[in-house]
Amino acid sequence: MKDVVVIGAGKIGGAIAHMLAGSGDYRVVVADRSADQLAKIEAHPAVSTRVLDICDPQALPDALAGRFAVLSAAPFHLTGRIAQGARAAGVHYLDLTEDVATTRMVEGLAEGATTAFIPQCGLAPGFISIVAQDLAKRFDKLDSVRMRVGALPQYPSNALNYNLTWSTDGLINEYIEPCEAVVEGRLISVPAMEEREEFSLDGVTYEAFNTSGGLGTLAKSLEGRVRTLNYRTIRYPGHQAIIKALLNDFNLKNRREVLKDLFENALPATMQDVVIVFVTVCGWREGRYLQETYANKVYADTLGGRRMSAIQITTAAGIATVLDLLAAGALPARGFVRQEEIDLGAFLANRFGRVYDPAPGRLPRAA
Repeated sequence: MKDVVVIGAGKIGGAIAHMLAGSGDYRVVVADRSADQLAKIEAHPAVSTRVLDICDPQALPDALAGRFAVLSAAPFHLTGRIAQGARAAGVHYLDLTEDVATTRMVEGLAEGATTAFIPQCGLAPGFISIVAQDLAKRFDKLDSVRMRVGALPQYPSNALNYNLTWSTDGLINEYIEPCEAVVEGRLISVPAMEEREEFSLDGVTYEAFNTSGGLGTLAKSLEGRVRTLNYRTIRYPGHQAIIKALLNDFNLKNRREVLKDLFENALPATMQDVVIVFVTVCGWREGRYLQETYANKVYADTLGGRRMSAIQITTAAGIATVLDLLAAGALPARGFVRQEEIDLGAFLANRFGRVYDPAPGRLPRAA
């Protein structure tokens, strides 16, 4: 069995621990500074908890000493500290961050490292980049790569048509920070919450707009090879207009704590959600201009006797799959590893990655 530390005892951290422990191949320590939060972690013989303040420069390396890997499920603004602790302790590092600056920091820490540093192992960034790269490599020459992901309530019932499904801090960060995109072959920065579009899938209309971080490292990997590359978050129509009013007209983009308080006290969480993954790639193959599309929906489900939301399932399965591939020797064991280096077939064949395979009758489309 391999010993790993999961930092962050929230919904995602708990789901990761549950998945890994249930496999029988990992002993998991869940660490958090909040004893109350740790008390909510489901009991399991292979799971233990530890109160840990990662801001303590000595406590983190001590907690990581002798472990195989550390997995960060902490808020994005703490992830960099965990990466530094992993480098100091000489353990493998994986995270879920969508924060562009943090990923650049992790890439710097990976230089000369004897262990692997693998950021952005969740849904978006994460699985979405693996899918996009798989489609892109089918073409002789690329034209456009458009990536769309959303975690939505199945039964929206408010003006925002939205319920909280994951980290509020991460959500706000995506809505405010600049976004990367490739436009006419150049990697540029574009504003969040802009370039709204509408599309339909399975008879339902959605809107999508720019949000930060979803491209991961794919923009840098495909720069110079693609004319258009962008990532947008999927919501039900009407969401973007209200959020833009809150951010701009009420200036809540500069008052994040107020916005967080509003979200967490006015938007109920839900376990009845659906994750939508929609990737379209256009380019040339054998002289013909063609399009290939991957579209899939993942719903809340019961795994290992535990009810999980769709965003818990997809995010936890993403990082658990990458850890499993690393442990099996299927990924580089040192240095910086990008999500687009991971083979889609290997990911979906993995015992954790199989949650992305659709239920019978709900096949993903790649045509």
